[in-house]
Amino acid sequence: MIDRYTLPEMGHIWSDEAKFQSWLDVEIAACEANWKLGNIPDEAIEEIRKKANFDQHRILEIEAEVRHDVIAFLTNVNEYVGDSGRYIHVGMTSSDVLDTGLALQLKKSIKLIQKEIKELETAIRDLAKHHKNTVMIGRSHAIHGEPITFGFKLAGWLAETLRNIQRLKNLEQEISVGQISGAMGTYANTNPAIEKTACELLDLSPDTASTQVISRDRHANYVLSLALVGSSLDRFSTEIRNLQRTDVLEVEENFAKGQKGSSAMPHKRNPIRSERISGLSRILRSYVVAALENVALWHERDISHSSAERMMLPDTSITLHFMLREMTEVIKGLGIYPENMIKNMNIYGGVVFSQKVLLALVDHGMRREDAYEIVQHHAHQAWNKKEGNFKESLEKDIKVTSVLTLKEINHCFSTETHQNHLNVIWERLDI
Repeated sequence: MIDRYTLPEMGHIWSDEAKFQSWLDVEIAACEANWKLGNIPDEAIEEIRKKANFDQHRILEIEAEVRHDVIAFLTNVNEYVGDSGRYIHVGMTSSDVLDTGLALQLKKSIKLIQKEIKELETAIRDLAKHHKNTVMIGRSHAIHGEPITFGFKLAGWLAETLRNIQRLKNLEQEISVGQISGAMGTYANTNPAIEKTACELLDLSPDTASTQVISRDRHANYVLSLALVGSSLDRFSTEIRNLQRTDVLEVEENFAKGQKGSSAMPHKRNPIRSERISGLSRILRSYVVAALENVALWHERDISHSSAERMMLPDTSITLHFMLREMTEVIKGLGIYPENMIKNMNIYGGVVFSQKVLLALVDHGMRREDAYEIVQHHAHQAWNKKEGNFKESLEKDIKVTSVLTLKEINHCFSTETHQNHLNVIWERLDI
């Protein structure tokens, strides 16, 4: 594989220098392929290998005059190579360089994103394992439902992260395609063997049937997939923000020493990193429409996609890379408050155990409609009173105690039955 430079971070992958380097890699790979087919003399390929280079400032200077980025690039490269430069770009069209070079950038981007999401997976897995049995209330419609564990909540995040890892793996394969098929993509002025060999050198696969460009459904899927990963992070961060609310306070972002939450209110400890992740996920999703619009190009090629891609592909890649790092740091530093989880769950004397009481009454022969009415009455009575107590209210009702013993009522208020089958989840996820 041709890889003449190291890309330590996402920002550099999308710099002008990295873009031009990817173009040069493509041009050299095509020359190597032509040389293997006997189309380039040995002394010429040696000169190309030794001298091929570029100056990004010079390229921009030339482009200002010729108004064509690839021509400006080739002109500058030939300034380095000299006479052997006549063998560069033979039979190729600009999109061969642009789209194949872009594939190299996208592939490197996905590699970095995969590295970061694996770090997130480890952080979530470790926290889930530690809190498998940390009991808390589950919520639907933002209202208390039934007991779960914090580890169970995190298991859902882990499963979603693993799906995203698989999506990125599939995406890497889909986007790692190149083309050196010439104008219209018909190979009229180039041998398909050149494309095959050049792509092998670049660790890409030849596109199945390119026109003059690689079809933009691949690039749309790239943006869609990154936006989907970002939406998962939005889900996690939104949950953290909700659980950090003052009246809930079951988890909390790490608040660093010396950090300030408000210019006016010294007591504030705000979930700013989770809010940042939620905000940036909207940026990712905003690009999805543009990516889909880019699929419908005119005939065999136009360049209406190009201007949009120059913004959205770097933006989505850099933004998600940052979001993944932020989310991992949030997870690693998350404050967990089991005492508040228990306190919140038992508010109003355990109304969240109403289904267990309902089922116990039905199991002992009471009609479901009658049982539901009784249990709902006591639950709502407890809910509407400041010091309401669902369990105590049940224990005073002869309709209930004539069917259930106090021991049987107490059993309904145990969280153990809500954890009895969670091993199924732990085993599926290897937690």
